[in-house]
Amino acid sequence: MTILITGANGFTGAHVARIALKKGIDVHGYVRESSDLNRLNGLKIKLFKGDITDAKTILHALENVDTVIHTAAYVALGAVDQAEMERVNVEGTRTVLATSLAAGVKRFVYCSTIGIFGDTKGEIVTEEFQRDQSGFSSTYDSSKFYAQKLVDSYLQKGLEVISILPSGIMGRGDPHFGPVISRYLSGRLKLWAGGQRLTGIVHVEDVANSLLLAAQKGRAGEKYIVSAGELRTIDMFAILARGKPLKPPKEVPEIVVRAVAQLLEITFKIVAKRPPLNRELVHYLYDRCVRVDATKARNELGWRPLSPEQIVLTLIP
Repeated sequence: MTILITGANGFTGAHVARIALKKGIDVHGYVRESSDLNRLNGLKIKLFKGDITDAKTILHALENVDTVIHTAAYVALGAVDQAEMERVNVEGTRTVLATSLAAGVKRFVYCSTIGIFGDTKGEIVTEEFQRDQSGFSSTYDSSKFYAQKLVDSYLQKGLEVISILPSGIMGRGDPHFGPVISRYLSGRLKLWAGGQRLTGIVHVEDVANSLLLAAQKGRAGEKYIVSAGELRTIDMFAILARGKPLKPPKEVPEIVVRAVAQLLEITFKIVAKRPPLNRELVHYLYDRCVRVDATKARNELGWRPLSPEQIVLTLIP
């Protein structure tokens, strides 16, 4: 098997590449010209550089490829470039799908997100859940939803599309929650918000394994939720603090967080900059609740993830 990984230098993509090579799979990696390639150091993959909407370069990268694993994405909440996010996540996915079909690729595995379900309001859902949220919680939510629609549409065009829907991806080097962990373990994280929020998590290596299992065993047209389970953020801090003289950060009252977010939005709008905290982030902290059941991936793919507690423990240096 020869696979092309888009976003091969990314947090998830690099883990897919590493595990695939250990399995004896030939790997092509597609990255931007400006990409930081440190995560790929020492990996014997064939690299191709270009924009995610550059069909000509992607077609070149697809030579002799039978499976595409599409992980490239602009992942962020709050202060984002909306046009760029839609270009990368929607138009980029459209381009990779079209070129994969044109190149005769057999299987296309898409790294989606449980966010495509929208706010399930605490209901635990499976892959069959039909989104009923009016509107979107964020630009990221919207862009991944419409990208997923594109992926689904290519089944009828003859491409064996399979989607993996991860919950919150964690692991060493996590660009999102990783800095928070570092601050906490160094004793510098004194305040926190939304500590009681339940968060579904999954280890990055388990996500990488699920993408490769989907390429080998997944049923065309199917979606597979991958989530190890849920923890409150305050519980994560408690696990990290075991045997250490660390106290959990103090919880900032919700009313204060909401007021500060609104004030920052107004202030930063005046100076034409993006605020570090806004109402979108507050919505994710206190209002939005997406809960999922990953039984299907376990049963059909033979997926066996680390437990939530084990995941948190891997974050300790």
